[in-house]
Amino acid sequence: MIPIRALPSLNAFLNTTSAVLLVLGYAAIRRRDVHAHRRCMLAAFAASMLFLLSYVRYHVAVGSVPFGHPGWLRTVYFVILVPHVMLAAAIVPLALWTLNHAWRGRYHRHARIAKITLPLWLYVSVTGVIVYLMLYCL
Repeated sequence: MIPIRALPSLNAFLNTTSAVLLVLGYAAIRRRDVHAHRRCMLAAFAASMLFLLSYVRYHVAVGSVPFGHPGWLRTVYFVILVPHVMLAAAIVPLALWTLNHAWRGRYHRHARIAKITLPLWLYVSVTGVIVYLMLYCL
């Protein structure tokens, strides 16, 4: 069992992994390598779901972690955090919807919705790492 105190670092790792896999999956589909795209996107989804489980586990045990720095840094933190949280709540159903279209072979619909899902999912993954760094490393 992973200690509770290690979960924020694991979460940052999973977010980083998801972001890298999203970029690799996008690059693969641009090269028309559908098989590599599928593997990368499913792996990105798996990393994000593991993140979600770990995140919930951590916050059930610990609760909310306050940002401890005053002034302009606190403002920057919340400017990043607020859209991150709002989009994080939206990305799960959006990613499921996008994956569902691909799974059912509705590639035209999949591609259309993926143009929205990908940048939002990437934003959530990257800002998740930034929030971690600001909260636990500053």
